[in-house]
Amino acid sequence: MDAVPCLRVPKCDAQEFRQQLLSRTFLDRGFGLVKEPTGTVLLPIVPWCLPQVDVTPPCLPQVDVTPPCLPQVDVTPPCLPQVDVTPPCLPQVDVTPPGSSSQLVWCQSSLLKKKEKGRRRGNKLEEVLLELLESHGERWTEELRVDLPRSFQRHGDLVLLGHNCFLAPPWKKIDKELWRAVAKGLGAKRLARMSGIRSDGYRSPKVTMLLGEHSWVKHVDNGITYEFDVTKCMFSAGNISEKLRVAGFDCRGETVVDLYAGIGYFTLPYLVHAGAAHVHACEWNPHAVRALHKNLVMNGVHDRCTVHPEDNRQVQLGSVADRVNLGLIPTSEDGWPVACRLLKKTTGGILHIHQNVTWPGVISDEWGGGVRGEREAGQAWAADAASRVGSLLKEVTSKPWTTSIRHIEAVKSYAPHVHHVVLDLECRPS
Repeated sequence: MDAVPCLRVPKCDAQEFRQQLLSRTFLDRGFGLVKEPTGTVLLPIVPWCLPQVDVTPPCLPQVDVTPPCLPQVDVTPPCLPQVDVTPPCLPQVDVTPPGSSSQLVWCQSSLLKKKEKGRRRGNKLEEVLLELLESHGERWTEELRVDLPRSFQRHGDLVLLGHNCFLAPPWKKIDKELWRAVAKGLGAKRLARMSGIRSDGYRSPKVTMLLGEHSWVKHVDNGITYEFDVTKCMFSAGNISEKLRVAGFDCRGETVVDLYAGIGYFTLPYLVHAGAAHVHACEWNPHAVRALHKNLVMNGVHDRCTVHPEDNRQVQLGSVADRVNLGLIPTSEDGWPVACRLLKKTTGGILHIHQNVTWPGVISDEWGGGVRGEREAGQAWAADAASRVGSLLKEVTSKPWTTSIRHIEAVKSYAPHVHHVVLDLECRPS
């Protein structure tokens, strides 16, 4: 049988490793992860990325890729060509989070493929619904099959469905029993449906509870626990790569201002993992403010955060910030003058500017690694933003400033040819 290269990682770090691999397109999505009885997880990786994967950071000793607890496996099986894992022509990318470890191993391709797992889960839901339909004298049709949810969000025991499922007329005939059956088929206790975003200034979700008595949920990302009301507050699972990036910052001794804190999406990584000395969290949605206070206490960092429950343009703060996070899409431009006013006048700092940017082409994990049109569009937007922020800083302080583009991070695709990106802009007084 064919062999598949995998990273063996501790179970507690599997999610972070998976996101690191996903962000660099190293994860082989044709296979599923495998949980081992030894408390480790196997993450399949695509063979072509082997030359770029550095799994032994300098702070860790060299690890034998064939652990003694497993049978000896030839790391270069005869069915695959010889791969030199450290060629001089490609830079190595460290995918190992600080303080963790990983091992490169080869496993047989009997790993469960995701599409097989997905079919099995889909069949379970179909089986439950088929039984329900037959009990009401209805028959299973292709129309009903394509009307099942293709994706959903899971928050603890609650599953959040999208708006484009269970719309066919036959479902309405069994409405009272339908949601209990769906919950059973998806392994949930509560169900809700999201149909869009409200135009209320808060970007509140349009969510309706379908099954269950309350709408508060718990979600864990990278060791941080978030609790929130799913009908009142947004939670974007697609931002996990940016939250992991923020968690990797070294903010020791820094004061950070989070202009759009929400329930603590970025406030908490700055405090829990990046080690910020203090964070000023600005948020005007009262439901999000309630959740933010709860999450700060739950994660043990409430003593290093000041919550400002008001419009950030009205916040009475001086030039206190070493770093300002502007995490609002589709644009955070209304917050740019506020951010410029908050940066320390003598030393300046860094702005992390979120924006939805439109350009033709396919997104890559860095602007500079994409096609020519994509790269030029990214550079043009970043250069314009840097110039405008420089002018704002001069206007606020009456002194010239230098703005430098440190990095542009592609977070996720938001819509066709629209991508959520983050510009790291260093701003220093001249």
